[in-house]
Amino acid sequence: QVQLVESGGGLVQAGGSLRLSCVFSGRTFTTYAMAWFRQAPGKEREFVATISRTGGSTTYADSVKGRFTISRDNDKNTVYLQMNNLKPEDTAVYSCAAASYWGQGTQVTVSS
Repeated sequence: QVQLVESGGGLVQAGGSLRLSCVFSGRTFTTYAMAWFRQAPGKEREFVATISRTGGSTTYADSVKGRFTISRDNDKNTVYLQMNNLKPEDTAVYSCAAASYWGQGTQVTVSS
């Protein structure tokens, strides 16, 4: 059974940065492409970014392109989301995903 545990969320001012982490356990990490999603209050969950199994390929939502960077460390079974130049509209619960498995999420709040 895959387990995903996110951390790194918090409260930050607009223009600031945060780095989210997601630790994977239970299966072979390199078997899975990884993704980040987010859900703001009253809105549907939306895709943020994804990274291939080797880390050689990444894809981003247009809303975060150029500000967020997804990466992974296959030795540490961890995927990261570096978020720069944060905006109030980035406020959401951020969750990592591997296939049909989801973490519990970490709250990111950006104040204006």
